[in-house]
Order: sequence, then C-alpha cells, then structure tokens
Amino acid sequence: MRNYNISIIKGDGIGPEIVDEAIKVLNAVAKKCDFTLSYKEYLMGGIAIDTTGVPLPDETVEGVLNSDACLFGAIGGEKWDTLPRELRPETGLLKFREKMGVYANLRPAIVYDELVNASTLKPEVISGCDIMVVRELIGGIYFGQPRENDGFKAFNTMVYTKPEIIRIGKTAFELARKRSKRVCSVDKANVLEVSQLWRDTMNELSKDYPDVELSHMYVDNAAMQLVRNPKQFDVIVTGNIFGDILSDTASMVVGSIGLLPSASTGDKTAIYEPIHGSAPDIAGLGITNPIATILSAAMMLKYTLNEEKASDLIEQAIKDALKDGYRTKDLAAFDAKEVLNCVAMGDKIVEYINKYKF
Repeated sequence: MRNYNISIIKGDGIGPEIVDEAIKVLNAVAKKCDFTLSYKEYLMGGIAIDTTGVPLPDETVEGVLNSDACLFGAIGGEKWDTLPRELRPETGLLKFREKMGVYANLRPAIVYDELVNASTLKPEVISGCDIMVVRELIGGIYFGQPRENDGFKAFNTMVYTKPEIIRIGKTAFELARKRSKRVCSVDKANVLEVSQLWRDTMNELSKDYPDVELSHMYVDNAAMQLVRNPKQFDVIVTGNIFGDILSDTASMVVGSIGLLPSASTGDKTAIYEPIHGSAPDIAGLGITNPIATILSAAMMLKYTLNEEKASDLIEQAIKDALKDGYRTKDLAAFDAKEVLNCVAMGDKIVEYINKYKF
C-alpha cells in the first residue's frame, strides 16, 4: 500500500481548526483510494515563539525537508506584532519559504457556478472564470538586499536574476500547456529595470514553448483587467510583490478568500496552504471556512503525491456540497440551504466522499 509522510504546521489563529478539517478529509479520501498518510506536526509562527522563543525552529525546517509534502495553516496575530522584526511570525514564514526553496507559488482562482453571486462583480463577468496565478515566491523586493529603516529613511531592493526568472517562467508555461495555453506575464517594464529583464527573459523563454501564447501587461493594468474582464486570463506569471497583490484581487473576483488554496513548490519539497491569514478575531468561534485548506490538500494530492483520483474526489465533494446549498458563515447570504460551522463543513465533505462509488 502506498504511504506518504506529511508534515503538518497548524500555526496560529484559525490555523489549527482548518488544518484539522483538511486532515479529516484527507483520511477519508485515502481510505477510499487505498493509500495511507502519516502525519508529524511541527511548530512555526506565534506558537513557535511562545514555545521555543523563535518563529522558525530548526526542527521544523529539518522535518519538513524530510517529508513528502507540508500542509500548512496560517500564522501571525496582533499578539506578536510588537516584537523585533526578526522575531515576528512573518519573518519566520519568509525564512521558511527560502529554506524550503519553494520558488513557485500557484494560486488558482475558480468561480463555482453555485457561488457566482458571492462576488461583487456581475455574474456575466465572472461566470466560468478559471485563473492560475503563478507568483515567484523567494525573490524580488521581499528578499532583496540591501534593506534598511533608520527612522528617517527606509529602502528595500527589488532584485531578480535571469535564472530565477527562467525557472518561474518554465513553471507557468508548463502549467499553461495543461490548460488553455495562454500565459500573461505581468511586470512594470516601463519604469523598472528589473521588470525589463523579466520581460526580455520571458520573451526568450517563450521560444521554447511555441504552442503557448505569451502576452505582457503592466501590473496596474492587470489589476484593472482582473476586475473588468477576468475571463481573459488563463495563467498569470509575475514577481513576488505583484503576485501577492494580484492573487488577493483574484480572490475577491471569486467572492471569498476562504475558497482559495495555494501550492508553493520548488526542487526540494512543496507547501500547501490557504491564501488567507490566521484571522485571530474569529479563532475558536467555529465559523471559519475550511474549504480553502481542504482544496490545498487536494492540490497536494495532485501536484506532489500524484493521487489525482483522490484529488478529484475532494474537488467533486466540495462542488456537490456547495451545489446542495451547504455554506459556512462567510457565504451564508448566497443561496444557503444550511449554514454549517467549520467542523460540520468538514464532516459534510467527508460524507460526500464516502458516498461516491468508482
């Protein structure tokens, strides 16, 4: 029987709640598809600071690198915002991504037919929307040196090398080949030298993918176009800071950030997590939407473990639950037959999985 070792980082706020539901769903689908999953939990973020004094313990780095994949919840909260920057949860997260070498962040944004009214955009604008944002994750302005804040003047450095651009570009082109064969590269080449290198490199790389259409768009226009006509996009590839902003824009095209998963992949391992934060204001209330984390688990099955049938079952169960009117509180206003708490939504998705025959 196939067995996979999965590292678990629940983190802070709602992290433990949503990861528990994803594990519940993973166990159900593993049983259905005849494989097993072994889990080991590690600390990161605020809980790691409280327990060990640092946001990213060495044990976590080593454990995740030695696992097949990592399922991650969310970290951070106001409790730790006053700490020195090097001790904050977010600094630990950036170091974690860098040490894992996860340079490609994949963020799908799909509009479910059952939730087409959840978006603030008109149904005819977003119906059928299916976008994949490919964000470079361990370079650019978040990691560039030098950086400084002396209380009077502050600066950060945006840096990309050609090899860094090529490897994220290849990820985007390869994904596009499995989709609608269109890549839109987003930059700010009219004013930034680093973006000009990005654009020139993408043009060179596109010669290796003659079957994929490459277009370019400035980031300000891309933000506008995501709201004006999101269905024009298939795969969007961009740098770290632009991808951070555009993927959150795409989440509101869909209608709820609680629906969006992500995969962070590289040459060493992969991390799967929802794109939303730790939401400490609703932690423990039972009202969290676990779907983004459950979909992240489905991405893990598909992209790292090659258990596509299991991944498809999870996605189908979510679609069926939504089609039958089951909603969490954040989606309660949109054709809800029954509003479920976090645990009940996980149970409902498991219920659908157990019904399927194949």
